[in-house]
Amino acid sequence: MKPAYEHVTMDAGCSIRVYHRKLPRIPFELHHHPEYELTLTMNSRGKRYIGDSVDDYEGNDLVLVPPDLPHTWASNKSIDAGAPQVAIVIWFNGDWARRLADCCPEYEPLRKLLRRGASGLAFSPEAGLTVSQQADALLSKSPRARLSAALNVLCELADRDATPLASPAAFSQGQVGRPSGHEPERLNRALSVIDARFAERLTLQELAEAATLSERTLNRYFVQHLGESVGKYLNRVRIGHACRMLVTTAWPVSIIAARSGFPNVANFNRQFRAVKQTTPAAYRDTFAQANPAPEESRPLESRPLSLEKRP
Repeated sequence: MKPAYEHVTMDAGCSIRVYHRKLPRIPFELHHHPEYELTLTMNSRGKRYIGDSVDDYEGNDLVLVPPDLPHTWASNKSIDAGAPQVAIVIWFNGDWARRLADCCPEYEPLRKLLRRGASGLAFSPEAGLTVSQQADALLSKSPRARLSAALNVLCELADRDATPLASPAAFSQGQVGRPSGHEPERLNRALSVIDARFAERLTLQELAEAATLSERTLNRYFVQHLGESVGKYLNRVRIGHACRMLVTTAWPVSIIAARSGFPNVANFNRQFRAVKQTTPAAYRDTFAQANPAPEESRPLESRPLSLEKRP
């Protein structure tokens, strides 16, 4: 399924947009946009789709979505049936956030958060509760008050524990632009080899030679800049490619496994379950069963019509 493009508009004189969304049920609306998005979802249970990550969510669900990564939430139940489901959404541009960090050391945590959030981050319910307590300031009528509250929230989240969501492959093949840009050039050489040849047998020695680094130094660079070893990163790229094929094709699992770098189907099933906590077949079924919400689930307070297809 192809995600829709959402055009996010900023009000005049504003560098962020904060949206207060209230619905009886959150529908499945897979979309993407060039802004970062921090979303706090409350009084809702269901499935959260971020790139190729599919997870259950509930309560104070707090997620940072990077630019152009397809995403949606799809609820199946309200925690309090007598109240609407609520989402507080903050959209902002990463360029000005990085420039702010460049000139104001007090906002250096912004750079750290954006680097950590390159594949999306899911924060703890405790972090979500903390953000919910800032709701009045985030929804203030004053643009300056909203910006100040959003910056405080983003800087605080920079050091909070969080779970990476999408695999690197979720950013490839026309969906979005892959989040490399701020890693060292030598590391980018190794990443380029992985992007082009992930379905082949790749050794750490080959990648180190492409980066003109020792194997130990290359692995250290991966851990430092991407948060995981070369082997784990390569495995996530392969699993991510398999996820995309499971959703967009009817190919047998054995073919998808081979084209994703897993010549052994049993090993593919084992590795897939370890990363996604489900089987390839169940993952495919999850997306196949995700349908738009019925007519009665239209929002109480709806967004402007902004989901558009790119020409």
